[in-house]
Amino acid sequence: MEKLIIAYDMGTGGIKSSLISEKGNIIFSSFSPYETYYPFNKFHDQKPEDWWNGIIFSSRKLIELSGIDVNRIEALAISGHSLGAVPVDKKGNLLREFTPIWSDTRAETQTRYFFKIVDYKDWYNTTGNGFPPECYSIFKIMWYKDNEHDMYKKIYKILGTKDYCNFKLTGKMATDHSYASGSGVYNLQNNDYSENFLEKSGIDKNILPEIIHSYDIVGTLIPEASRLTGLPQKVKVVCGGVDNSCMALGARGIKNGRIYTSIGSSAWIAITSSKPVLDFKYKPFVFAHVIDGMYTSATSVFSAGNSFRWVRDVICRDLIEKEESGCSNAYEMMDILAGNSPIGANKLIFNPSLAGGSMIEESPDIRGGYAGLMLGHKREDLIRSAIEGISFNLRHALDILRKYEDISGQMLVVGGGARSKFWRNILSNVYGMEILKTNIDQDAATLGAAAVAAYGTGIWKDYDIIDRIHKVQSIEQPSTKSIELYETVYRLYQNVTHHMSEIGIMMGNTKK
Repeated sequence: MEKLIIAYDMGTGGIKSSLISEKGNIIFSSFSPYETYYPFNKFHDQKPEDWWNGIIFSSRKLIELSGIDVNRIEALAISGHSLGAVPVDKKGNLLREFTPIWSDTRAETQTRYFFKIVDYKDWYNTTGNGFPPECYSIFKIMWYKDNEHDMYKKIYKILGTKDYCNFKLTGKMATDHSYASGSGVYNLQNNDYSENFLEKSGIDKNILPEIIHSYDIVGTLIPEASRLTGLPQKVKVVCGGVDNSCMALGARGIKNGRIYTSIGSSAWIAITSSKPVLDFKYKPFVFAHVIDGMYTSATSVFSAGNSFRWVRDVICRDLIEKEESGCSNAYEMMDILAGNSPIGANKLIFNPSLAGGSMIEESPDIRGGYAGLMLGHKREDLIRSAIEGISFNLRHALDILRKYEDISGQMLVVGGGARSKFWRNILSNVYGMEILKTNIDQDAATLGAAAVAAYGTGIWKDYDIIDRIHKVQSIEQPSTKSIELYETVYRLYQNVTHHMSEIGIMMGNTKK
């Protein structure tokens, strides 16, 4: 009978487990949520035991829902959210109940110290770490050392999110190149930890896990993990990868120059290439790909779906009430309304930076909002302007990548925003590209993790099957006239965002 794989998509809000056939078809999925805790300013914590419990719960639920013979399950792999720093002792016992996740920025003091003795530009060009530096694992480890000295002395290894779960499954500690590339001390060219950066950080290399390939088999299930999950001990645990790289693989990033846009709460554009895309001004964030010798480089928008959700919650509350009473989805009704507004939303510009600026913005203090608002504007203009503003912000991100790579042809769009045909049409004209939607909608990271497991266990000989798994559902074609109109509006948008950055800086200085 056909062999099966379990792929885990370990996100910020919870873990999704999917049962996948050896042909790459998703048969069943289950989801287990977990909490993020914010005890102090800049502290973003989760409980590693919540991740492990999520693996247990979602695995058992998956087995129950599918009713399959678990002996058909050949392997599993995890796509894990990045930049984790889980301290464990030699027996694998957790040394902290809560650990900082990728968005945690408590390590400001440690970052300032590091960059007094390390050139920031050299660090970025070596690591490709384009998020705010405080997010990266090495600075969180330095924070442990400075603030929790007794705990720090007990550390045997610092594990990533999915690597901790792999340990719970197999009893073995390791990471892969994609996850290690978010450590803050990984040299993209040498494919190893940087001795120089480790020395300057004051952190012993031995507490970092051994790096193996994403497709390497860490081990099989230990008896306790088998008992808790309901999976057979013979199931092979493949190392897996960081979510950015698993998503790139699942989004057809198997060849040089493949590119996709992901639109969720945040949004980004990522390209797969044989060389990392490095630009110190805009700082694309780079991860080693789960495919050897490849990289995934991305530019991001902090608030995409979040900003559009704000428009829904504040301006379209009645549509939410209609949805709750059984009418159409609120977002679908918003699309219909926005379609009554022309390109440019009757000269209304929306800047979506409601959560501040990412690295591609002029200032992290940039403010979001509408510009050009007049009494004659209607709700449909405000909705369309919001979609256009998010699309323009993504266009800015795309233009940065275009400086380094020949980007033409089709753009695959994944994530929640991909479901809107209206939004895809706007993107095609703002980008000046064909926009492709496939059946792999919000399952790109899941498919990537499954692909790594299939390749690592020999079920797949290569990753070419991913192209066949993607079934085209829609292609939006740009029009010359619309492209020209959007180019004019885009220039206005650029002027607006420049002034919104200046306003944000002024307001930030006033608060200080």
